[in-house]
Amino acid sequence: MFNHDVLNFRVEKFDLGAFNPKTSKDGWIDPSLGVGLRRTDSGEPIAIVSDSYEPVQYLDIVENLEESIRMSGIDLDGAEFQTNVIGNGEQLELTAKFNAEAATIDGKNDTVTPQFKFRTSHNRTWANNGMMGYFRSACYNTLVDGNKLAYVYGRHSKNFSVPSFASKIRAASDYISNAGINKMHRWYQTPVSRDQAINLFSRTLAKRLDNVTKAQVPNKVMLSNLMKTFDEENRHLIGRGNYEKYGERT
Repeated sequence: MFNHDVLNFRVEKFDLGAFNPKTSKDGWIDPSLGVGLRRTDSGEPIAIVSDSYEPVQYLDIVENLEESIRMSGIDLDGAEFQTNVIGNGEQLELTAKFNAEAATIDGKNDTVTPQFKFRTSHNRTWANNGMMGYFRSACYNTLVDGNKLAYVYGRHSKNFSVPSFASKIRAASDYISNAGINKMHRWYQTPVSRDQAINLFSRTLAKRLDNVTKAQVPNKVMLSNLMKTFDEENRHLIGRGNYEKYGERT
């Protein structure tokens, strides 16, 4: 599945005092900050962590994820897997696209493909953070353009349950293939006027609290920007305005 070759390294903690120069304060690191974390193959430091931090090797995490994917029963025929090690191993991003589970929204060529996205790190910038769903783009604050159907989060792999996440992946895939795609078909066929879009944005994304009346009112600048994008997207959609379809296409 994922590329184990680029993950074939381990990390270990080391004492910062032993790393400091013996004869100069140049580049000196205060040992009270914690301990260092380095690759065992190159000896290169990649992070400073707390004394209590217990590193979890990338391969261990990825093997758990792969087992979850296999156990889920999702169709792996034609699946695409990407493994992105960032920097010298400080961060890791994984993406899997399950092309055999793809479905069309319009019955023609507007296809949504289930995807699994996961990231973690050795430098504490990212926790174990993964999501499964159908979306055009995803943000790891859990917001997506589309629909996030399964989500996993944890600081350490000891909190990661393979059977539990496998069932989440399978449930997400089943939803995409059945109830989810049927709902998207209905959305696609539902016309939405420009006035309806303005009303929706004014009550949700582009609302603000008036300082005088303390009432919810439209944020005119934000509303204007949203409607510019909405109008531009609808030109590409040949006038078939539908907010959910609009969100899926951005």
